[in-house]
Amino acid sequence: MSTHPFDFRAALMAKHFQHVVLIHFPIALYMVGVLFDVLSFGKKQSPLALASYYNLAIAALSTVPVIASGLMAWQFALEGQRLKGVLLQHLVLASSSSLLIALTWWLHRRWRRGTGEFLPLGRLPLELVTAALLALTGHLGGFLSGVNV
Repeated sequence: MSTHPFDFRAALMAKHFQHVVLIHFPIALYMVGVLFDVLSFGKKQSPLALASYYNLAIAALSTVPVIASGLMAWQFALEGQRLKGVLLQHLVLASSSSLLIALTWWLHRRWRRGTGEFLPLGRLPLELVTAALLALTGHLGGFLSGVNV
């Protein structure tokens, strides 16, 4: 018996707790925020810098429900199996990615509240490392969900 495509109760109560759906939102926001930041590089008060700031802020906030849904998916979809191998790597990289997203947003926030004309140059390597870490985390998550098998 298959489920109805508009059975919202079944969709919301899926064993993966919508983690596989929610995770795309902060990743996309962060990647686009970094793109906007790179495009606004060297410009004072660029509209792209403002768009980057808001993308990074929402990405940082949206990691909270993503982490919660990931922990619930681990407990229910993966039946709380012992943290080892790919699952442990995914958890460590996801936690690191979330912290780095928050750090990137904090740097932008701190700059916006200050009187600095340009964002510090050191943010770009941090943003690129975080983007690479997000890609690697997503790759490992694909193995856990069965997409990359």
